[in-house]
Amino acid sequence: MDNVSQITMFFLLGLNESNNHRFTLFFLTLLCYCVILLVNISVIVIIIIDKNLHEPMYILICTFCMNALYGTAGFYPKLLWDLLSPVHVISYSGCLVQAQVIASFACADLSILSVMAYDRYVAICRPLEYHSVMSKQRLIMLVCYSWMTPFLIVAANMFLTSRLKLCSPYITRFFCVNWAIVKIACFPAETAVNSIGTYITMIIYFLHGIFIVLSYIYLIKTCADSIENRAKFMQTCVPHLISLLIFLVTILFDVMIIRFGSKDFPQAFKNFVAIEFLVIPPLINPLIYGFKLTKIRNRILVVVTLKTK
Repeated sequence: MDNVSQITMFFLLGLNESNNHRFTLFFLTLLCYCVILLVNISVIVIIIIDKNLHEPMYILICTFCMNALYGTAGFYPKLLWDLLSPVHVISYSGCLVQAQVIASFACADLSILSVMAYDRYVAICRPLEYHSVMSKQRLIMLVCYSWMTPFLIVAANMFLTSRLKLCSPYITRFFCVNWAIVKIACFPAETAVNSIGTYITMIIYFLHGIFIVLSYIYLIKTCADSIENRAKFMQTCVPHLISLLIFLVTILFDVMIIRFGSKDFPQAFKNFVAIEFLVIPPLINPLIYGFKLTKIRNRILVVVTLKTK
């Protein structure tokens, strides 16, 4: 095990320029995290307690919100702590865990969206077979797939990273991601396997994206000839498409900053772009589903009405 890193602590440099505004950023971050917790937990609880919502589509939405809680739990508590600390550090193992959680959260989001696309395809294009195709057993398998596959794929990449000998304890971001750790490897030649693993992961989830796009293209063609199907598409598929668009835009911005000249932008802008996928989707998606999907919206209105009486 000669190539195991001797570094036990990383210094996160991304917040160094924010020290003058750290208390303002702390309260804004705390507010954002509290709202994320509130809206996601509300949707999860409503779906769990209302038996009328125990259908595949709503269970997948519940899974989506649970994934948001998982991903943000790996980011916000550490960020809030750092905003109140003069030195921003994280242990070696803690950094690997944070990178694992954040990356698997992002990949699981895309996996869940692909399962949602399949669910809508079956519901609209094969309605008579829907309950037999989306059986309880298959739904459990799909949910496990959407969580476990991303976790294992990212874990394999993190294992490859853990084998690298690192020559610097400084990470240019304010949270840990796999590429930032690989970037400080002593011997770039040793990172070739990491690059292969990263490209394989990107290809796998690019294919997920292609599957989602093709599914919705077929759905749009199917719904074009039927008023009933068009109404069903607008009611149940549009929220999924909005979620997909939000996810892709936030991830794309981050990738573009990493790939095309991160040195050309101020640190505050890079920080904002870096956390978009940890702020916007977890915050907006539950609101989209809560207000757009009739059954969830009606249940929320009932709860609010009972509380105001």
